[in-house]
Amino acid sequence: MGKKVSDGFETIASLADFDKYSGNRLERLLFNYRGWVIALCALLTAVFIVSASQLKLNASFLKTIPASHPFVLNYLKHAEELKGSANALRIAIALPEEHQGDIFSADYMELLRQINDEVYLVPGVDRAFMKSLWTPLTRWQGVTEHGFDGGTVVPDGFSGSAADLEVLRGNVELSGEIGQLVAPDFRSSIILVPLLDINPNTGEALDYKELSDALEQIRERYEAQGVDIHIIGFAKVMGDLISGLYAMLVFFAFAVFISTFILLRFTRCWRSTLVVQGCTLTGVVWLLGVLPMLGYELNPYSILVPFLVYAIGVSHGAQKMNGIMQDIGRGTHRLIAARYTFRRLFAAGMTALLADAVGFAVLTLVDIPVIQDLAIISSLGVALLVFTNLALLPILLSYTGVSARAAERRLHAEQNIQHNSASTPAFMRILDLFTKPRMAVFALVHALMLGGWALWTSQDLQVGDLDPGAPELRPDSRYNQDNAFIIGNYQASSDVFVIMVETETGQCVNYETLRKVEELEWRLRQLPAVDGTSSIAGVARRVNVGMNEGLLKWNELPPNQAMINAAANRSPRELFNDTCDLLSIYVFLKDHKADTLNAVVSVTGSFADQFNSDEVRFLMAAGNAGIESATNIVVKQANTQMLIGVYLAVSLLCLIAFRSWRATVCAILPLMLTSILAEALMVKLGMGLKVATLPVVALGVGIGVDYALYIISVMLFWLKRGSTLSEAYFHALNFTGRVVVFTGITLSLGVITWVLSPIKFQADMGLLLTFMFLCNMLVALVLVPALACFLLQPRHFPQGRENATSTPEKSSDLVSADTEQKASREQEVPV
Repeated sequence: MGKKVSDGFETIASLADFDKYSGNRLERLLFNYRGWVIALCALLTAVFIVSASQLKLNASFLKTIPASHPFVLNYLKHAEELKGSANALRIAIALPEEHQGDIFSADYMELLRQINDEVYLVPGVDRAFMKSLWTPLTRWQGVTEHGFDGGTVVPDGFSGSAADLEVLRGNVELSGEIGQLVAPDFRSSIILVPLLDINPNTGEALDYKELSDALEQIRERYEAQGVDIHIIGFAKVMGDLISGLYAMLVFFAFAVFISTFILLRFTRCWRSTLVVQGCTLTGVVWLLGVLPMLGYELNPYSILVPFLVYAIGVSHGAQKMNGIMQDIGRGTHRLIAARYTFRRLFAAGMTALLADAVGFAVLTLVDIPVIQDLAIISSLGVALLVFTNLALLPILLSYTGVSARAAERRLHAEQNIQHNSASTPAFMRILDLFTKPRMAVFALVHALMLGGWALWTSQDLQVGDLDPGAPELRPDSRYNQDNAFIIGNYQASSDVFVIMVETETGQCVNYETLRKVEELEWRLRQLPAVDGTSSIAGVARRVNVGMNEGLLKWNELPPNQAMINAAANRSPRELFNDTCDLLSIYVFLKDHKADTLNAVVSVTGSFADQFNSDEVRFLMAAGNAGIESATNIVVKQANTQMLIGVYLAVSLLCLIAFRSWRATVCAILPLMLTSILAEALMVKLGMGLKVATLPVVALGVGIGVDYALYIISVMLFWLKRGSTLSEAYFHALNFTGRVVVFTGITLSLGVITWVLSPIKFQADMGLLLTFMFLCNMLVALVLVPALACFLLQPRHFPQGRENATSTPEKSSDLVSADTEQKASREQEVPV
């Protein structure tokens, strides 16, 4: 019975010659009871499949905002008094271009009434605060020969007659809603639809997909009757994103197909390819099944997590399969080969997955619930891979093995590859050059120059949206076309910044307070991106004009408290609350670009610092633009904190795994270069740093560390046994390096297809992830040996040569120096 020893692991062809009680307790527990393990996994998979069918794809407005930021706390404090200022829809009902006339026709008003009534009944609408020409909240007021008069814009008993339409026109002109609810050209009007966070019919979070579908049905039905309908608002963006993200399933399937095809070409073995893919997809199914049990939902931002879990699983699965195939090619029984691979790679794999999980968990530092959910879901998915890909995969391969032809082909290819020989593939010979001082210096200098350029370029990275409308969607999407229509026809855009003015009870319309409000409004109107403002101070000015025969010279705030009080009685209720201790200043913006929001926050903040007192406090901020400005501030602060946290966590784990600060530096510095380059790429592609893109860089670090861990682990093994750096790196390339290349290319091909997605932010993430997959792969292959040239040399491991010549106590634990030299030529590496 001949036995051929390779790196401390005997090549055993018969199970009778193998001690099944060898290995650690975990290995014995898993492999000695592998049938029970598979049965348990099958049962869990069935349970999780059923549970996954209950998983929902939804979004919550409150989960997309920073819960503890002062702006948000101020908004939440007064949320009941600011209904519709943050989460509201605007539905514009417009006459087609070819239609002659205006909205003051019986047909238009009847269609508007029907649409208004249907929208009113949609679940989730805050009906008490809904506004349109047909709602009682929309009123007119004016000065007549009898004094002040007013009423609802649509007169009582409206029948659509010519006389009623003429009265309606006059009421609209007196309502102050031109540019707000009615377009200045009188060819469209708006229905303002505030939304509840909870669906009153179900008691659950409002389902934006259902809401969006209901609105689309209304749109389709009434556009067929001769009007154009334009819908904008956060809920519609989320609904469109969710609808578009169902296409994600197609891209996910395409990624699976690509990785399967390349994996098959890499292994030439159907059975092992299917096992790797099956175990990886099992991990994804387990994740999707666990989420409903823990009360989680997927949202447009966390939808990439299943793919990331799949990507990480393929990476680790390919490493396990590669090790088993090499052992079987040498004649080892498939069960023994599986156990050997488990011994070799479990520690490195566990460390890599733990680094992924901890790196993702650091995202919980970001004070935005949707990112915190993404962090928890990602960490949970990686934790599940510890079992499905580190344990279940080798157990299944212990039954299926690999095809004999594939194993022989792999062994033949390895035997023909020798260090520094002509048979070595060209890419391995080129990469080996970076272990030499001259090329190492060349690589490090160029990396330093590239990093300097990227760091300089990344200074221009802006926080927030850089485009008008909804940058998450394509510029030519229906939503962005609707947004362009409303911005072009109304002064009150969908981007509203609300400033809250707190006063003592009953003092909200105090003359001195309104003077300050006027001053702030004037400063804000000087900003190019501000369309206009609205407050009770402006109402008081208009009332003063009305009480003085309409003469514009009286267009000023009257220094008479009685007159101001009279104006307040005729003001819209959204401008101040019932107890008169809160005023609202509405600032209508042209867009919500980062520069626009920064300018408004800067002007308002400076004014508040100057004029805030115990009696009057100017607070930011409500409205969707106010909430987004808070989000931008948190994202900017969190970006640095997040990266520092991720790198500290990954560095600590590498230090524990390698027990070498030198190896840790070799692993971390290339990752840092990739992160800086990713931010520079975002600048060049015109991407802003926001909720959708913030996690991508951190997630890329988590995935990229896998490459370095597998390569450095193998290098350390050989360096500790007296190999030169060139030899150690050659072994790493031949054993795990080829799988690193396979993984990087496969995953890049999988995500690059996302650029075809109808969802722009998914396309942006596809570009970023493709870059990070490829860049992490390249820097791991080039910079790790270049750094190791100066930090990891055999002289740094004096104990290694002793290990290489020590007398073996067990043939399965240590090998003699003579056998080790043979092993070095066989390319089988325990990690």
